[in-house]
Amino acid sequence: MDHAIANLRKEYLSQHLLEKDVAADPVSQFKTWWHQAVQSAILEPNAMTLATASADGLPSARIVLLKGFSNKGFVFFTNYNSFKGQQLEANPKACLVFFWKELERQVRITGAVSKVAEEESDAYFNSRPEGSRVGAWASPQSQVVQDRQWLDENYKSLAIQMEGKPISRPPHWGGYIVQPVLIEFWQGRASRLHDRIQYTMQEDGSWAIERLAP
Repeated sequence: MDHAIANLRKEYLSQHLLEKDVAADPVSQFKTWWHQAVQSAILEPNAMTLATASADGLPSARIVLLKGFSNKGFVFFTNYNSFKGQQLEANPKACLVFFWKELERQVRITGAVSKVAEEESDAYFNSRPEGSRVGAWASPQSQVVQDRQWLDENYKSLAIQMEGKPISRPPHWGGYIVQPVLIEFWQGRASRLHDRIQYTMQEDGSWAIERLAP
């Protein structure tokens, strides 16, 4: 065992999370924490781990960016033909994890995944910088390519072709929404006795609120 790694630890002392203080539904609670994360000037507070799995249960995880949330769910955008897109096609369930270390907080969101409406994908795609829109056409995401030069040349070629023209959204690119059935809020506490409050959706659409042992 590498004791230098094993001995790395931090005592969490800044805040607490009690049942009497949380919102009645998890999206309202997330909204409160989200605003606090943004106000804390955390670098990319919308960065989140997206965990997916293949039909036979092979897991995969990567960082993506949250682009919106509401009572309907949590939205991100990507290439539908990417590895994560293929896994979501075969197994439309996912878990999102936010880690805001400056606030000693973590949020874990588990739910079913579906594509957002094409109009929503169009609207977001058209709001992106021109270079990002060209890049969505130029990159066959997750596929093996010859080398970096091939990718750069493909991008330059498409940028020239599209210069001065409207750049429409590729049909293989768009948004997903994670519709939560379980959301856990984690607040670091001293002596590893962390606060964990879990919301679980009930059959009638209400949320059960429970404390989990750390």
